[in-house]
Formats: sequence, structure tokens, C-alpha cells
Amino acid sequence: MDSCAHIDQVRKVTPSGKGCKECLEKGMKWVHLRECMCCGHVGCCDSSQGKHATGHFHATKHAIMRSFQPGEDWWWCYVDDRYVAPVESL
Repeated sequence: MDSCAHIDQVRKVTPSGKGCKECLEKGMKWVHLRECMCCGHVGCCDSSQGKHATGHFHATKHAIMRSFQPGEDWWWCYVDDRYVAPVESL
């Protein structure tokens, strides 16, 4: 995995919650969780009904997210549509 041009958007973030923010507000369920590495928003994956992580990207243009699943350590850039190397210094 390489870095991408959008990695400069990454910040030290605090997760917005323990689950998908929008699903929790609407009483919906999710499959997997993703965390925005630009602001900390936690949203559900595209296999979930709400697809709130991708919706967050479209609303904010925050390009980089990571898996918020225990035991998973991968990051994704929505703009480049590819995996990116995690920023270790956060």
C-alpha cells in the first residue's frame, strides 16, 4: 500500500461514537463500521442499508477513512478508490 495525495487531510481524531451515528439516530442496524480520519465521524459500510460512511464522504469530501472493526487495520481513499497506508504517527 502506498500513500496518496489526500493523506494530508488526515488528523488525530476522536470517534463520534461506538456505532454508526446516523444508524443509531434512526434505529437502523449496520454490518461494519468505518471512521473518517479527517473528523472522526463513524459511519456504516456500503454493505449496510444506510451506507453512511460513503454518504459522509459525499457530503464533506473527507477522502480518507479507516475500518473501525476490531482487529482490522486498513485505510481507504474514496477519491483515489484504493487502499492507502495508515499514518503511524497519529
